[in-house]
Amino acid sequence: MVHESFMRRCFDLARLGAGHVSPNPMVGAVLVHEGRIIGEGWHQRYGEAHAEVNCLRAVSTENQRFIEQSTLYCSLEPCFHFGKTPPCVDLVLQQKIPRVVISNTDPNPLVAGQSIIKMREAGITVTSGVLAAEGAQLNRIFFKCIREQKPYVILKWAQSSDGFIGKQGERTVISGPATQRLVHKWRSETDAILVGATTALVDNPRLDTRFYPGSVPLRIVLDRQRRLPREHHVLDDTAETWIVGPQRSGPWQRTLFIQADEKIKIPDLLQKLQEARRTSLLVEGGANLLQQFLDAGLWDEIRIIENEQYLGSGVPAPGLPSGTVFIEKIKTRTDEVRIFFRSGTCA
Repeated sequence: MVHESFMRRCFDLARLGAGHVSPNPMVGAVLVHEGRIIGEGWHQRYGEAHAEVNCLRAVSTENQRFIEQSTLYCSLEPCFHFGKTPPCVDLVLQQKIPRVVISNTDPNPLVAGQSIIKMREAGITVTSGVLAAEGAQLNRIFFKCIREQKPYVILKWAQSSDGFIGKQGERTVISGPATQRLVHKWRSETDAILVGATTALVDNPRLDTRFYPGSVPLRIVLDRQRRLPREHHVLDDTAETWIVGPQRSGPWQRTLFIQADEKIKIPDLLQKLQEARRTSLLVEGGANLLQQFLDAGLWDEIRIIENEQYLGSGVPAPGLPSGTVFIEKIKTRTDEVRIFFRSGTCA
């Protein structure tokens, strides 16, 4: 129970890095001496210090003498290789930490248990697998990208109580302000967001995070027939954007036009994202695009927003495919959010 308590603190710390550390995993670390936390940290931003480094930096001067008598808790196995930063396993050895407790082994082939072996060979007592299922759930995006070399795909839609996502050809607001803020939080935690041409044309979305303090993901819009007016938000060149469609003239700096056949091949788009080191994709519609992902089985998670609004007619919401596992229900002031995972995705 003691291990679990401190590991959950590691998870809480790790989540603070959401939206800032991709394509790296979210990692938290806690240093404990005789049941008391004397240092804690998390991986705060990609390319910067890892959780273990920040944890040990946080140890006060008066507590430095306790490091060699303490236990280090890590939500993920310390890194073994040189990347943007030196190997964290070497820091653990340098600091002469006698005990290390880990939730998950790092699936990255450059690590893959090598740090655990190195620490044990140095005489460190290593315990692994503490709350492993929760740790894997926390880093499910990272784990999928490493193991399958594919981005993690989240499908999201809002639907009325009678099962419609909107009126045909009309911008239809279904979710309330609190839920919109939640959606913008989701956007800030993903690497890319995708909408189809009709959604972009009718809703004229910004696809940004203005309702939540976070980074704007890569915006991707399908516009093969060049339907979008130049004044639409997704063509404002204010954020990194991919337009799947014909090249347009203009002084584009942050907008890339990608030529495509009449019908975009979703696996090809996912491959481009993988090559660009984008680990997650949030698909926000419309119905036809969502259905393409569902039909192809190219999804990992579905988030459905529903409230009591009754439309009577309109564009039907996609149906839940077989193999979904209900995980969580979130209630806001006006809406109910249900989250489903693909069977086998959740740990």
